[in-house]
Amino acid sequence: MQDKDYQKNFDSTNLIFFLLRYRKPLIIISFSAALISSVVSLLIQEKFLSTVILFPAASNSISKSLMAEDFSGKQDINAFGEEEEAEQMLQILNSDDISGRIRTKYNLMKHYGFDSGEQFALTNTVKEYQDNVTFKRTEFNSVRIDVLDHNKDTAAMIANDVAALLDSVRTRMQHDRARQGLRIIENEYFKMQTYMKGMEDSLTAIRRRGLTDFEVEVEQLTKAYYDAVAKGNTQLVNQLQKKVDIFAEYGSAYLSLTETLEFEREQLALLRAKYEETRADANESLTTKFVVNRAWPAEKKAYPIRWLIVLVSTLSTFLLTVLGIIAIENFKKFKTEE
Repeated sequence: MQDKDYQKNFDSTNLIFFLLRYRKPLIIISFSAALISSVVSLLIQEKFLSTVILFPAASNSISKSLMAEDFSGKQDINAFGEEEEAEQMLQILNSDDISGRIRTKYNLMKHYGFDSGEQFALTNTVKEYQDNVTFKRTEFNSVRIDVLDHNKDTAAMIANDVAALLDSVRTRMQHDRARQGLRIIENEYFKMQTYMKGMEDSLTAIRRRGLTDFEVEVEQLTKAYYDAVAKGNTQLVNQLQKKVDIFAEYGSAYLSLTETLEFEREQLALLRAKYEETRADANESLTTKFVVNRAWPAEKKAYPIRWLIVLVSTLSTFLLTVLGIIAIENFKKFKTEE
């Protein structure tokens, strides 16, 4: 019984019969929708698209790329970055630092038609910026910057400026951290220099007392002393005894200072190398990106696609009208059966 009712309902709403029966309202409504959507699409402000394609650099650290003495730790300055570097690049591109500079430079609040005195003007400007300026990582691990604007030259300039600001913002972030490290290592470097200067002054004072090369001199002094004793040369023995006393008093200090200075010089050399690397990272910079394509003013608009707007609006209206008529017909049938 239910199958027969279903078959009956299906036959009564045969699609072809239904369309032919209601062809006039469907045609009128669909034509009206097409006409209205055409007018609306003509009122939508045209926008031009400019695009920049970037590849992230593997490293923009000068110390790692250029100054590392150990080749196993040196990074290729021309190496492309991996997924991690691309994600970092996207995060920086989406930062308030870059968007704020672009909004200020191009006065986007006025450019987008917002009055600075109206409520939520800044919020609306930021939202409009986020709608018009987009970033995404491609399947090739590059980063794409797309900028839409009703002025084609402005779209290209904003896209190129955003790419340029990427280096500025990332360099500023890294310099801030590197300068903190530089202050620490600079302090340690100069402290070690002062410490070594004190040891060198002490060693110089000992040398002035006659100790210049302890190991060689002590051997020669010992031999001369015993020769003088063997020959009974009392005067020479007394003279040599004074030197022996000096060697006995300052010899251990001389050896200790000499060994410590040798070790500390090696440490100072390592610290100096690190100091120079950190200073380079804090004061110099390398680009963080490889520019594949720079933005240029588009020759034709990218938005809106008017024919698509008209097509989608017309089809949507047609389908909604069909569904509406079906619903009305079924409601009437239900009331009649009751």
